[in-house]
Amino acid sequence: MSTAQTDYYATLECARDADGAALKSAYRKLAMKFHPDRNPGDASAEAKFKAISEAYDCLKDPQKRAAYDRYGHEAFTQGMNGGGGGPFGGRGGGDFADIGDIFETIFGSAFGGGGAQRQQKRRGADLRYDMQVTLEEAFHGKSTEIEIEVSQACDTCDGSGATPGTSERQCNLCNGMGSVRAKQGLFVIERPCPTCNGRGKVIENPCRVCGGEGRVDKAQTLKIDIPAGVDTGTRIRLGGKGEAGQRGSPAGDLYIFLHVKPHRVFERDGTTLATRVPVSFTTAALGGCVEIPDLDGSTNRLEIPAGIQSGKQLRIRGAGMPVLQGRGRGDLVVEIAVETPTKLSRRQKEILEEFKATETGDECPESRGFFDKLKDVFGG
Repeated sequence: MSTAQTDYYATLECARDADGAALKSAYRKLAMKFHPDRNPGDASAEAKFKAISEAYDCLKDPQKRAAYDRYGHEAFTQGMNGGGGGPFGGRGGGDFADIGDIFETIFGSAFGGGGAQRQQKRRGADLRYDMQVTLEEAFHGKSTEIEIEVSQACDTCDGSGATPGTSERQCNLCNGMGSVRAKQGLFVIERPCPTCNGRGKVIENPCRVCGGEGRVDKAQTLKIDIPAGVDTGTRIRLGGKGEAGQRGSPAGDLYIFLHVKPHRVFERDGTTLATRVPVSFTTAALGGCVEIPDLDGSTNRLEIPAGIQSGKQLRIRGAGMPVLQGRGRGDLVVEIAVETPTKLSRRQKEILEEFKATETGDECPESRGFFDKLKDVFGG
C-alpha cells in the first residue's frame, strides 16, 4: 500500500469489515461535517471533503473495493490496464504478453479488442409507484397528479457532476478507454475501469451540491392519465421520469402500477361485472323486474322470469366494464337469490296455508324429483 496516501478506511473512520450501510453512514456524517458550504474559505476542510468523497467512491463499489482490499492504492496507479508492473502483470512480460496479443487478434471485440474507446453511461434506475383507484375511476378513467421524491439532474452543474467552470478529464488509468485488461493464465480479461467506472473520464472538482453525482433528490409533481377500463396489474409507463442518470446519463422510467379497490356491489373478472341480487319469493314465483344501477350513471332493468330458482344467473349484455383501449363493454352477470320471508302477518300466513292445501307437487318439480329419487335408492 502506498505510504503517500491515507488508507481509505481510515479516511472514512470505518473498520475494514464495515458493510455498505456503515460506509454510507460514515460518509454522510463526515461529508456533512467538512462540506465546503459549511466551511467557507477553509482549504483544509475542502481537501478533507475531497478525500472523503474519493474514499467513498472507491469503497462503495464492490469491484473497486475488492481490488483496493487486495492491492491498496497500487490497484489504481499501475498495471491494471496492461501498463506493466501491476498485480496482473503487463506488456513486456514476454510470452504472456504475446499470447494476450494473439487472443486479442483472434477474438477481437469478444474481449473488447480493436482499441475502440468504450465509455459506459449509467442509465438511471426505473422506479415503481403503486396507485389505488376505485372501480368507478377504473370505469370512467381519470386524470390525477402524484408527488414523488426522485433524483433529478443537479441544477448547479447541469447534471455534469463537475463544479461550474470546470470539466471532466480523461482517466489516467484506462486512458479514456473505459475498461482495463488483466491477464489470467492464457486469457485476457477485460472489465470496466475501477477508477472511472467505465466512463473513461473522471471529475477532479466535484460539484458541491451533488457531490459529483450530477443528480440530487427533489420532489416532483407528475400528471397521470388513467384510461377507462384499467384493472389491477395495469401498468402505465412514464418515459424518462425515473431516476436521473449519473452525470448527464439518460434517466430511467417511472412505472405506475394500478390496484382497483374492492367494490361494495360489484365483483370484477376482466370486463365482466358480477353481482348478487335478492328477490322476494313471490317475485321469483310470479316473475317481475328489478333495477340495477349502472356505473355509467344509468339504470339497468332486469326481467325476472316466473319460477326462477336461487342461484340462477342472468346476463345483461354490454353493462360490464369498458374494454381497455378498445370499443364496447363487457357483460353484467346477476345471480338471483330467492329470499324467504322471516316476518309474516296473520293474513299472510292464512294465505300461505290456503296455498299449501292446494299443492299437488307439480309446483316444485325439483323437490318432487329429489324425493322420488330417495325412494328409488332407499325404498319406502
